[in-house]
Amino acid sequence: MLASKSLDTDLLRSEKQTLFRFSALYILLSIVIISIFSFMYYDSQKELMLQEKKSTLQNYSKKLLKELKYLHINFDKTHIYPRDKKFESAIFDSDKKRIFETHPTKLRLDKILYLEDGFIHLVNIPESYYLGSKYVIVEMKDDGIWLKDTKNNIILFNILAFTFMLGLGYVLLRLFLKPMRDAIGLLDRFIKDTTHELNTPVSTIVTNIEMIDKSRLDENLKKKINRIDIGAKTISNIYQDLTYLTLGNKIVTNDEDLDIAHVIHERVEYFKSLADAKKVHLSSEVLVSSKLLIDKAKFSKLLDNLISNAIKYNKINGSIKVILKKNSLIVKDTGIGIAKENISKMKDRYARFNKSSGGFGLGLSIVSSIADEYKLKVDISSIEKEGTEVSVSW
Repeated sequence: MLASKSLDTDLLRSEKQTLFRFSALYILLSIVIISIFSFMYYDSQKELMLQEKKSTLQNYSKKLLKELKYLHINFDKTHIYPRDKKFESAIFDSDKKRIFETHPTKLRLDKILYLEDGFIHLVNIPESYYLGSKYVIVEMKDDGIWLKDTKNNIILFNILAFTFMLGLGYVLLRLFLKPMRDAIGLLDRFIKDTTHELNTPVSTIVTNIEMIDKSRLDENLKKKINRIDIGAKTISNIYQDLTYLTLGNKIVTNDEDLDIAHVIHERVEYFKSLADAKKVHLSSEVLVSSKLLIDKAKFSKLLDNLISNAIKYNKINGSIKVILKKNSLIVKDTGIGIAKENISKMKDRYARFNKSSGGFGLGLSIVSSIADEYKLKVDISSIEKEGTEVSVSW
């Protein structure tokens, strides 16, 4: 059975939101850090491989220069450019124009040793320009063994590093959440203890005020009693809200075919004194008699919060009308209204958009909780400075 949301539920939801945001940021940063280290490792392995191949290329380069010198001296006798099955080569003049090459490819002269297109290149600048060549390039095909080993090592490193980072992140998150859990747990216990202690005095005050025969009192005393009545009902409503929130699933539910019109009449009469104190006209209009299978205390709590909010955020000389239609209940007021961008947040617990008015921002959170439990649909429409209309349909 669904019940009103307790502080434990809110704590769990807050933890999930914190966990999601922290995890998203932490995972993103972890990926960035791991990627940087992977790139650095790849770059270092590539440089190590080039240095290992450099000596081989230098040896062939020296051999090629000797053969170029011989060709240069005996050019009138032979025109055969020196070749080797294991290596490719090319020569460029001082203007970086290609003189000859054994392997047509895109070559660079701005680096001495580099890997490109699967070939390792070494650029040599000889002391003598044989055949007019200022740049002599020798190249050999990369066997790719280092790349395969490097990729395997990077994958293994990424898996181990990411697993470690996730474990570390979980430990850090638990440490960061502990103070919040302790603080909210302490607040939860405080509210439960406070509401428990308030039960007897609040009930005594409200009950005794209702027993007073106000018709026998003079006007001055009647006004004082009315002020006490208003204060007691305000405390009683706050007490009931806190009790509903803290007890949660422990509240005993007794569903019945409830006469909605009768409950409306009761609650409107209950809130008359509060509305009158703020100079707000509170009335009801029953267009169609309707019944609903629901717990009376919970439906009363739902209606109480709608009326209480309408009174709290109304204007002086404003009005509130509670309307019962077929399969729907409407609470309409001429209050300060709600900004369009805030309407979607109204059901969030502790949501308050007017700091000048009191309250804890619990009203519509409780309404939403009860509505969810009984599959009721809550719609809110509002225009700033004109009023708000809340519709509960079933």
